Amino acid sequence: MRQTRRPERRTAQTAAELAKVHDRALAEATARDLTREAAPADDGPAGLGPRPEIGDSWARLRRLGLDPDAGAAAVHLGPAEIEHRRRASGLDALLPVLRDTLLEPVGQTPLILAIADAEGHILWQEGERGLRRSADRIGFLTGARWIEETVGTNGIAAALRAQRPMQVHSAEHYLRSHHSWTCVAAPVHDPGTGRLVGAINLSGPAHSVRPYLLQLTATAARLAETELRARRLESLHQLRTLAAPLLARVNGPALVVDAAGWTAAAAGLPPPARLRLPAEGWGSAAVHWLPGLGECAIEPLADGWLVRLVRTQDGGAADGGAVTAEQAEGARLRLDLRRPDRPELSVHGAAGSWSHALSPRHAELLLLLAVERDGHSAARLADALFGDPGRTVTVRAELSRLRRYLGGLLAHRPYRFAESVLVSVIGPDDPYDLLPASSAPAVRRLRAGLASGAVRLPGTPPLPAPRSPGDDAAPEPRLRQPPASSAESWASVGP
Repeated sequence: MRQTRRPERRTAQTAAELAKVHDRALAEATARDLTREAAPADDGPAGLGPRPEIGDSWARLRRLGLDPDAGAAAVHLGPAEIEHRRRASGLDALLPVLRDTLLEPVGQTPLILAIADAEGHILWQEGERGLRRSADRIGFLTGARWIEETVGTNGIAAALRAQRPMQVHSAEHYLRSHHSWTCVAAPVHDPGTGRLVGAINLSGPAHSVRPYLLQLTATAARLAETELRARRLESLHQLRTLAAPLLARVNGPALVVDAAGWTAAAAGLPPPARLRLPAEGWGSAAVHWLPGLGECAIEPLADGWLVRLVRTQDGGAADGGAVTAEQAEGARLRLDLRRPDRPELSVHGAAGSWSHALSPRHAELLLLLAVERDGHSAARLADALFGDPGRTVTVRAELSRLRRYLGGLLAHRPYRFAESVLVSVIGPDDPYDLLPASSAPAVRRLRAGLASGAVRLPGTPPLPAPRSPGDDAAPEPRLRQPPASSAESWASVGP
């Protein structure tokens, strides 16, 4: 029978109810540890379990052995490092706007405004003096690293992991010393690169924090991203001024892009909005294959790159676009999920070698296709991603975007990787760090299966077989597709 996602709770739990959920969850986890029983497939009867994001966080922290009564030794930055990170974040110039947006409208509501970098270090902290003294007692102060591994489930860590606005209310905090607090936080991304640059957080007493603060914090994060976008557009305009006379002297199709791949100017071809640049850099080769263009010569420019299409002997431009079926034959595709904030795709084959960072949704789709090579229908992928088989339009739209540059690497009816493509997935050391921003039902089940050892990712090498002394000179076996989890084990985690 197909597993379906349990509907989300419509009514928020009170602090007293959350305290009961917290104590019950920890007590049951302790009992399971003693009897070595597996965790239940769901969070129990409706109303008795934490939200999925909170439950996942608690499960991860229990696995790490964090004491809910003591936490772990905190990490604090020195003054020089704090100042360096403030400048590097790009958020320093936005502090006055954020202060006016978040602290002024709430009037007499006691709140603390904190801004953290992408690694959870609190770079700025402002608010009512008495409340800040209370925050100091639990280690919530400038320079502290506010991550789950040391201070348990909290708003800043939850927003950075999920990469969306989050609230952690009262006993949803893993540490009991934080149960009198509520935190709301929203992540901030660099619009030019999509890179996570930090989080904006409001914290206050659990009994006085209002529901509208989550939306207010999300609005402030969007305001910060708007300011960062304006800076990028100004930088792109300056590059465009430099590029115009340069392109006039170039023979053949060419374009100038900034360091993130955004097009400043083009000549002789329709300009793409953005190029997919290799995540590891260009290296020493002068010619590279780029999705959407084909083979290109790359030359460095101030704050960007000059990209010239390589021309054939008859004067035509090299074929670009997606990978053809012939180029896909024998290609190797690697999905690198070791960095929770930056999933990356690498392709090596007849078309050339290239890599780039993936959006969270594309990372989810490619992971599901990699784990089950037989393929998925659009309805099955929709069920795996959203718990709703009816959301096929969204799935088909995202797969269409993927096929624009993956081309022959992806087949359809059902959606799957081409049989000749060798696919591997490199996961993080902690299974709960596998796409932590994802709340897709299939991804959540896959994390649990990896943590229990019931499944493994495609390309994970099996334990080496014992070798006899005379085998040292034996030839290496022919490369073939490493198996992923077995069909039986995937049935427990797949859609």
